[in-house]
Amino acid sequence: MEPKHLYFPSADIHLDISLPASKSISNRALIINALSGSRSEIRNLSDCDDTQVLIRALKLDQSIIDVGAAGTAMRFLTAYLAMTEGEWTLTGSERMKQRPVKLLVEALNNLGAEIQYLDKNGFPPLFINGKKLKGGTIHLDGSVSSQYISALMMTAPCMQEGLNIVLEGEIISLPYILMTMNMMKEFGVEVKFLTNRIEIAPQFYKPVDFTVESDWSAASYWFEILSIAGEGEIFLKGLHQNSYQGDSKVAELFDNLGVAVQYFSDGVLLMPNKVNIDYFNYDFINQPDLAQTFVVCCCLKKIPFHFKGLNSLKIKETDRIEALKTELAKFGFLLTEPAAGELAWSGEKKEACHFEETGEIFIETYDDHRMAMAFAPAALMFPVAIEHPEVVSKSYPTFWDDIEKIDKRECKSVN
Repeated sequence: MEPKHLYFPSADIHLDISLPASKSISNRALIINALSGSRSEIRNLSDCDDTQVLIRALKLDQSIIDVGAAGTAMRFLTAYLAMTEGEWTLTGSERMKQRPVKLLVEALNNLGAEIQYLDKNGFPPLFINGKKLKGGTIHLDGSVSSQYISALMMTAPCMQEGLNIVLEGEIISLPYILMTMNMMKEFGVEVKFLTNRIEIAPQFYKPVDFTVESDWSAASYWFEILSIAGEGEIFLKGLHQNSYQGDSKVAELFDNLGVAVQYFSDGVLLMPNKVNIDYFNYDFINQPDLAQTFVVCCCLKKIPFHFKGLNSLKIKETDRIEALKTELAKFGFLLTEPAAGELAWSGEKKEACHFEETGEIFIETYDDHRMAMAFAPAALMFPVAIEHPEVVSKSYPTFWDDIEKIDKRECKSVN
């Protein structure tokens, strides 16, 4: 697909946006609903790639399941298929074959699963001989992907002995674990979470009617847009103040970057508050998917920062820390990595690297939806060309349609 060429000078930001449904909630709801044996329809499911992959896979109408680039689907299906009778091959894109699953596979095998690697040890593709799992007690490093922990939690009630998970060390992405726990409870399963120990006895899920709320992660790009614009207002439909999603923290964080929020029954209204801090220091250990939004936004607003808790960014769709350093250097921003899992900008700049013929800055997206969406708001300040814009379909398929609603009178998109 051709790059998306965008430039929105003097944009007038007055928008109503219908956000996509939460991918995280959609994917958990699908797995839990399947484990409950329910035929109830989950309402307002996300139409993103990751969720559509999971919907197709859960039909179980073929033994070879290709999840493409859908990391959540890979982790959740590894656990689900391990206890689903049959022989399954679980594979994905070339990048997916580079994303580790060893800790999850080892944990499941210790609980009675039969999972083998078909190529490189510790990575997909996997051969899974699905059967009833015994369960028991396992110890996991708390700093592993929360998707591993969530995958084990959701399947735990169906294990013969249930499951006790002892988390050792620092627990990252805690809100995603709590999201899983609260959704399991909504489907009738009792979960005990005591400091670093998760206890789930053998139980049965009950079928319930469930509606997925809109995605706070997707909302973050609209916070970024209004923060950079500095004026106007944006109404985001389908968001709730009392949300399962840890990324709802975005509303509080952007209060430091010029955006206030007013809550309504059907969504939230973003308005300028004229507050901009001089230096931003924050630990994203519980909201890693927001990191790209804040890194790009702070650079464009010339607010130095030091962000921590970014360890998991290196094993996402791309190495997001390196990708951010590389792409922001094109704007002249020189980012540093003070320590593992950290990213900082002191205010140091060099000249931006505009493409000579068009004056644009070309942004590579590295097959990462969040790189595309985090950099799109830069078009309020610079002519940009977003390479491989189709990657947004992973979580927000209508993103470009929504972006081009920004002041259509001034919009200079050439697509």
